[in-house]
Amino acid sequence: MKRALVILGALLALSEAAWADSTTFPSGFRTQEIASNGTTIHVRVGGRGPAVLLLHGYGDTGDMWAPLAAELMRDHTVIAPDLRGMGLSAVATDGFSKKNEAEDVAGVLDALKVQQAVVVGHDIGNMVAFAFAESHPDRTTRLIMMDAPVPGVGPWDDILKSPLLWHFRFGGPDMERLVAGRERIYLDRFWNDFSADPAHFPEDSRRHYAALYAQPGRMHAGFLQFAAFDQDVIDNRQSVSRGRLQMPVLAIGGGHSLGATMAYIMRFAADNVQQVVIADSGHWLMEEQPAQTVGAIRSFIDRPAAQCR
Repeated sequence: MKRALVILGALLALSEAAWADSTTFPSGFRTQEIASNGTTIHVRVGGRGPAVLLLHGYGDTGDMWAPLAAELMRDHTVIAPDLRGMGLSAVATDGFSKKNEAEDVAGVLDALKVQQAVVVGHDIGNMVAFAFAESHPDRTTRLIMMDAPVPGVGPWDDILKSPLLWHFRFGGPDMERLVAGRERIYLDRFWNDFSADPAHFPEDSRRHYAALYAQPGRMHAGFLQFAAFDQDVIDNRQSVSRGRLQMPVLAIGGGHSLGATMAYIMRFAADNVQQVVIADSGHWLMEEQPAQTVGAIRSFIDRPAAQCR
């Protein structure tokens, strides 16, 4: 506990601006294009030690994890892919159920000869992380879920009623035509509405992600992530019915977003759930409060197994 507090104090002492502006991984990282499950996944890999798998969400790419990767690479092997069809992974037009995307990342781990990992997800990556833990509990040493509901788990049907989530059903050719050439306008709506303070989602990051999402096929892939939710509900309910997750789970919510509801959701599917609420943050935890978020993740990963209850 003392070591964890020292680490957290050191992280919080750093300038928030120094964390928040970066989408560039440390020089010790390499990138690979890994063929997996019928597609090719762009992956950042660096560090040495037990593996940590980082799964990004919509509105970001794997670049969102740069501050966390810089911290964890000191004593972990950090693996940060771009999800199917997104970022710099191969353009894809199918296979967006989260159960299938879990097999994408399982193939990435196989290619890197990694048997087990701590699995961390945010937003859509949250849903892929959950599907991976359900399909591969023997490969998931700990699971960290960050500020997004899980299709079909807990209060999913009630969550869908929120007018803030209109984009869950926004898709199809006409919607894509409306957004084409206006990707920055579309994405700004989420970065602004889901932030505690929009100023905390840096302009450099907005430009970076908007340029990536404007590339051919990328918004299409983003829309398909949401279009797969109906299948995700079916898959997740079947998985949960077969048994609850037993690995330690950390549920992180933004104080101005899901907050403690993240842990409430996970307790419908897992027996060992701890919660952290990040103060002064909305949904975009890594951009809005990177030091707090990295500190919470580091503390959980370092915690002895006997204390993970």
